[in-house]
Amino acid sequence: MRLLITGGAGFIGSHFVEYILSKYPHYEVTNLDALTYAGSLENLKYVKNNPGHHFVHGRIEDGELVDKLVAGVDVIISFASESHVDRSIVQPQIFIESNVVGTQVLLDAARRHKIKLFYQISTDEVYGDSELDSKEKSTEDSPLRPNSPYAASKAAADLLVLAYLQTYGLPVVVSRCCNNYGPKQHPEKFLPMVIINALKNKPIPIYGDGHYMRDWLHVRDHCCAIDLVLHRGKVGNIYNVAASNEWLNIDLAQKLLEMLGKPKELIQFVKDRPAHDKRYAIDSTKIHQEFHWAPQVPWKRGLRELIKWYSEKPLGKEGGGGR
Repeated sequence: MRLLITGGAGFIGSHFVEYILSKYPHYEVTNLDALTYAGSLENLKYVKNNPGHHFVHGRIEDGELVDKLVAGVDVIISFASESHVDRSIVQPQIFIESNVVGTQVLLDAARRHKIKLFYQISTDEVYGDSELDSKEKSTEDSPLRPNSPYAASKAAADLLVLAYLQTYGLPVVVSRCCNNYGPKQHPEKFLPMVIINALKNKPIPIYGDGHYMRDWLHVRDHCCAIDLVLHRGKVGNIYNVAASNEWLNIDLAQKLLEMLGKPKELIQFVKDRPAHDKRYAIDSTKIHQEFHWAPQVPWKRGLRELIKWYSEKPLGKEGGGGR
């Protein structure tokens, strides 16, 4: 199989490139990435000399480049996305250009070249938030209620993808995942930010009162889910990918400080951001039932591995207050 993976030098994308080439060594991967602040060739060092991996530096908004690359592939898996909520509040146009216009460029090329599958990697944030004490979870049929420019851009991209199935008959699938964690994540994201700042004995900024709940899934488990949807997903379907591992930001920050042997006094509450979603909660019953998928990386082991990785390879400056 010949794959075009966009955003394959980013956090989740680079893990999936490694995963897919390791599991299916006969596959060929063309990896298109703009190498913005969130992408790095360092993330791809383990596949640097793999003959099945071909890296291309470029943007998904570049129609001429995209058309050339799509001409030789069977499947597009689109990870490419501006993804940090804080940045989307400050510079929303960048998110519209990349996440919406870029997706449209990819879809048009996919349609022209009659590819076998277009796979959109999306987020739980498109469903909007829910109350902390609510037992309800969003299913694949739940309405989209995005509250940030980032989430709105991803919801728009999802709808475009599904529209290309209905309008043009382009075979598509979408998966929406909860918060990922693992090595190589950009230091502005919540878990790396807490770990890096703690290791440097610097203040750890927490938005509001820290009572924002997120569901955490190891990136390797997400890669496994993507593999299943890629090979067994039904055209036109959406698949939620959740871990059922929910933590309040403040509790998780304190847990990491405890594991690091650092004082809780490093936590510093800062002014909340606009329209901050309290809780994302998605129901992944569908992917469990259809593919028998379930997370495999134990939470405590995953956190220990994460701490070890950032301790041995600290990154950059302190970040913001998390998703």
